[in-house]
Formats: sequence, C-alpha cells, structure tokens
Amino acid sequence: MLKWALIFFVIAVIAGLLGFTGVAGAAASIAKFLFFLAIAIFVIFLAIGIFIGKSIT
Repeated sequence: MLKWALIFFVIAVIAGLLGFTGVAGAAASIAKFLFFLAIAIFVIFLAIGIFIGKSIT
C-alpha cells in the first residue's frame, strides 16, 4: 500500500510541475489517504502482535 502512496505522490509532483493543479491535488489527496491508511493498519497489526505474543508465552 505504501508503494501505491509513493506512486500517487510522484504523479502529484509531476502533475504539479507541469501545471495540472487539479490532477496534482487529487493525486496528493489519494497519496495522503493511502499513507495514513497504511500507518493505521501497521499500528493495528503491531498492537495485535504485541497482545497475542504476550498471551502465548
């Protein structure tokens, strides 16, 4: 998922440099959403791993 966030970020930067502000804004919004979604999923799985890891041992 972070790969897709990076791809949309690159698209946003290139579109911004070329003057396509609408495309750049949309791509930046998608990249931002995917980045925070990936971070949230990481934190959830980290918490699950910590709690399950403690209960098994």
